[in-house]
Amino acid sequence: MIGIIINTKSGKKAYLKQRYYLFQLLKERGEAYLYRITRYAGHATELARELAEKEGIRRFLIFGGDGTISETINGLMSARIPDRQNLQFGIMPRGTGNDYGRFWGLTKKHRQSLAQFFGGRPQPVDVGCVEYQRNGEVCKHYFVNSVGFGVDARTCAYTSVMKYYVGSHSINYFFSLIAALTHHKSKQVNLTTDEGLQISEPLFTMNIGNGPFSGGGIRQNPDADPRDGIFHAMFVQTPTFAQVLKAVLHVFDGKLTTLPFIHSYTAKQVVMDSPETDPLSGQRENHFTFEADGIVLDACGPLKITCEHHALQIVC
Repeated sequence: MIGIIINTKSGKKAYLKQRYYLFQLLKERGEAYLYRITRYAGHATELARELAEKEGIRRFLIFGGDGTISETINGLMSARIPDRQNLQFGIMPRGTGNDYGRFWGLTKKHRQSLAQFFGGRPQPVDVGCVEYQRNGEVCKHYFVNSVGFGVDARTCAYTSVMKYYVGSHSINYFFSLIAALTHHKSKQVNLTTDEGLQISEPLFTMNIGNGPFSGGGIRQNPDADPRDGIFHAMFVQTPTFAQVLKAVLHVFDGKLTTLPFIHSYTAKQVVMDSPETDPLSGQRENHFTFEADGIVLDACGPLKITCEHHALQIVC
């Protein structure tokens, strides 16, 4: 049986036509299925977990954008089941950026996406995990594409606001990026990786990539591959105005990592905290805002970001 997670608000254009085609195809193929429609932020996580735990479903189709994919993956990774490695998912991209689908050659062409889901084969993929603290408790948030800090997180926050006023358009990411570059201030961080890298510098922006695309096609980590068991990441200290302009020219062509002021590294695990103190209380300020697959979260450090190799399977 197939479990289908549908976000009706993701890419509203042609939704009814695509949904009709999906259910007609399921009927013609004689496929058994259950479908659930998301009603609020985070709902896909609850629905996916419930379908896996209570209905025993192990094959999922995600009808939505990167946020819906990420929420569903969080539900699958947090499901209390003994055979998580058998969980399979396919995607029918319908969002603003569709960065995860972009890696697999999937676009908003629904017929092509469904042909790959029903005619493809499952292959193992990596899932990233951010471990952080909130209210004194250790929490985990999973991601399939990338996790970002600094300008990355602020860009996603601005994009969410723009969606509310102008709708979902991939160009929103570019204008949000320009706004974030002009308003963001660097934060001092301490960073270590399992490969021995140590950084104690002001962080302007950092993206840790499981996949190569983010922000609607921006290639911050062009060598990232969600199957190789390792993150490809980029770190930028406080840049000059001239460096910012130079970087903007290369956000889509995959040449960002060739710029000398952008530091690239690989790792299976990254640990980060902040030595800064609150100017009023004098206490250590270890607060971070980060985005995971475009979902913005607030957390307390230290943060531990790990790559869980071949945690799930994608049908593609």
